[in-house]
Order: sequence, then structure tokens, then C-alpha cells
Amino acid sequence: MSWWSDDDEDDDEPEFDESTIRVRPNPKGNRPRTKTRPEHKDALAGRIMTVDRGRFSVRVDQDTPEEREITASRARELGRNTIVTGDWVDLVGDTSGDPGTLARVVRVHERSTLLRRSADDTDEVERVIVANADQMLIVVAAADPEPRARLIDRYLVAAFDAGVAPILCITKTDLADPAPLLAQFDCLDIRVVTLSRDAVPMEELTDLLVGHTTVTVGHSGVGKSTLVNALVPSALRATGVVNTVTGRGRHTSSSTVCLRLQAPDGRSGWIIDTPGVRSFGLGHVDPANILRSFAATAHVPAGDPPDGIPLSEAHDWEIIDRVEAGELGESGKARMESLRKLLDTRG
Repeated sequence: MSWWSDDDEDDDEPEFDESTIRVRPNPKGNRPRTKTRPEHKDALAGRIMTVDRGRFSVRVDQDTPEEREITASRARELGRNTIVTGDWVDLVGDTSGDPGTLARVVRVHERSTLLRRSADDTDEVERVIVANADQMLIVVAAADPEPRARLIDRYLVAAFDAGVAPILCITKTDLADPAPLLAQFDCLDIRVVTLSRDAVPMEELTDLLVGHTTVTVGHSGVGKSTLVNALVPSALRATGVVNTVTGRGRHTSSSTVCLRLQAPDGRSGWIIDTPGVRSFGLGHVDPANILRSFAATAHVPAGDPPDGIPLSEAHDWEIIDRVEAGELGESGKARMESLRKLLDTRG
């Protein structure tokens, strides 16, 4: 015999209906969030020209009669994803570019390259500076301020890590002979351009830059902004002088901006000008990538390589051993030693 009957169960259990369910009120009066995000199939693609306090200047309809720059903000759905100068993005909203309008960045395209740096060599948190550049123009003065080979090495490491081709540009060669500085880098197959006050090879520089997206880097006071203004007269980048006491340049350009370079024959390219820096942290880099890139950029002597293996295909430890054995000469030894010291300081 059952201890209870169905009738007893019905009598004991309370009855519920939908009217007894308490619904938490929505004080904001908005719809509940959903994980389903719109596809934005009608989004317009554009390139980030500059970033300023949460607002993005974006060039859309590039190389068409409708080309224009619009202002955009970050869509909430992007979260904390970084957006930097040079990024290709998708936009929705008001993309007319009319004064007072604001579009929204809803998607960042896959990047081909990323130029990064950290606060210092022991900080593994990377700061993304520029996206989608394929060249780096390293601007260094022959004098005033004095050139720093170790800073050039840092720029080279950043270029090797990002997968962009470095170009070394020596300014102010009327003040000092650049030959001693360049001799320190003759083990590397790097394109070099020299400038003086009275001789700026504009045609050579333009030929190097058209068809590419080139990021400029350099110590404050080396003439980088002056060079950018010469290449892109509409840039109006701020320029400064070197402090006669400290020998340091004053930070003049404070933002990273993407500028169109237009050649007289109609060809074009893009220059991404960055603010001058006195340090370039490398805490984020992979030493193996740096050594392989260094080897791939090296001036290798003619003849059969040791054991039949090209330097660029050697293992990391083999690259170090072969360079120290003299395969790239004395300048190769000096450059390798500098790279190793830089990578060793990462903590």
C-alpha cells in the first residue's frame, strides 16, 4: 500500500501559473543583450589614417572619384581589440564624410604585418604602432644629434620581427662623413640613402617609396619630419631643433599619421610617420625570428657555404657560430654581438 495517493500529492503541492513568476524589471528600458552579432554585409572598407582620443580618421573609396576621409568610433562589439594607423577596417553608419557625422568601425581586417614595441626590454606587453607596412625608413643623422648604432640595431630588430624591409636614411651628411657609421652595417644588404642640406635625392626616395606602405622611425631631431614634409608638402608635420646642451631632439610630431605620397608621374605610395622616440623596447620579440631575419639580410661571401647550407637556412646556434667565425667579416661580428646583447637584456 502506498504511503500517499495521487490525490494527496495534488493537495500538498502548490499550484503555479505564469502570473506568479516575478520578472526582474529592466530599468534602462532597452532590449536584453544577445550573443548574435550582425554580419554587416553592407559595410564599407577603409584605411585608418590616424587615431585621436577614441576617434579614427578613415580613408574610404580609395583611388576613386568618391575618395574621402570620414570620422568613426569603435563599435562596442569590437571589445578591446586594438585599432592602429594603417589598419584596414569595415565601417557602418553615416559614411558620407559630411561635417558632424560619425561612422562605426565594426571589423578589423587581417593584418599583413605589425610593427610593435614594448615599454622596455623586460616588458613583454607589446604596443602595436603600425599595421600593414611593408617597408621601414630608419632616419638617422650623421651628426647633431650623434648617431647611435645600438638604436639603429633596435629598429632593425623591430623590422626583422615585423617582417618589413628596412631602408637606412642618413641625414645631415654635410655636418659629418657618414662612412664610419655605414661601415658598421656593411655586412647587411640594406638599401642606404644619404641626404645633406643642399642635396636631397627626392627622385631616388620617391622611387623607393611609391607602391609601398612605409613607416618612418627615428630619434627626435634627426630631420624625419622635415623629410616627410619634403616628400608630402601637404603633411605640415611639426619640426624642431636639437638642444645644444643635451644634444637631444625635442619631440615635435606627437601622433602617428598615414600620408599619401604622390609621384610626378602619377604613381603613389603611403608614408606612415611616427613620433620620434629615444628608446625602442624589444621585450616582445622572438630571438629565433631575429636571427633568421638577420641571416637572410646578410651580405654572404661568394662561394660554397659551409656544409653546403646557406646562412639563411642554418639553425639559430649555427648562425651565431658562423658569423663569429668570420663569415660576415668584422662588421658582421659586431652586429651579431650587438643583437645578442639586445636580446639578452630582455630579462
